[in-house]
Amino acid sequence: MQKKKNLIKIAIDSPAAAGAGTLAKTISKHYNLLYLDTGKIYRLIAFLKINQKKKFNKKFLKKKIQKLNLKNLQNKKLLSDEVGNEASLIAKDKYIRKLVYSFQVQCAYKPPKKFNGSCLDGRDITYKIIPDADLKFFITANLKIRAKRRYLELKNLKKNVSYSEILKSIKNRDKSDYNRRISPLKKTKDSILINTSKLSKRACFLKIKKIIDGKINS
Repeated sequence: MQKKKNLIKIAIDSPAAAGAGTLAKTISKHYNLLYLDTGKIYRLIAFLKINQKKKFNKKFLKKKIQKLNLKNLQNKKLLSDEVGNEASLIAKDKYIRKLVYSFQVQCAYKPPKKFNGSCLDGRDITYKIIPDADLKFFITANLKIRAKRRYLELKNLKKNVSYSEILKSIKNRDKSDYNRRISPLKKTKDSILINTSKLSKRACFLKIKKIIDGKINS
């Protein structure tokens, strides 16, 4: 695939609820980058599997992925804990990862002309999807803090959940993401570690902005 020149490509990997999505959105808006939360693709597939069991097969899935666009990923129902857990299992499937790979690469390397580049976050972005990214970040946070953030996020969506359920769920997600055979979550040597445990959203953004500006201006 021919790649567009002079684009800013930012790759972000992180465990669940570390704040990477919020950061990536803020970065994308500030620098006018196409933003893609790659985890939402797996959540969409999980949602389809849960809600359309009878139709769900390879042919059905291939057709859905071929018609995939960013608007499909904005459904708030994709944020449920049930969908998240199913998505973590689906992400282990080699066939599914191969199906969504081209969509992710297209977003990264050939965003619409109105954008200055792209910013993708997920689990294997820094080494699988955009291995030549201009900037790579690994966003993390304390497990209990991540669980509290996800709990508050779901409560704001009027979901009937408990903190203990969310904590257990994120522990299981971490185990699955870090230990899966295909495209596991890992920090690459060239990724900049950002721990958001004790930082506000604003402080996180300013920290990353300083790094990005330094790269752009160098």
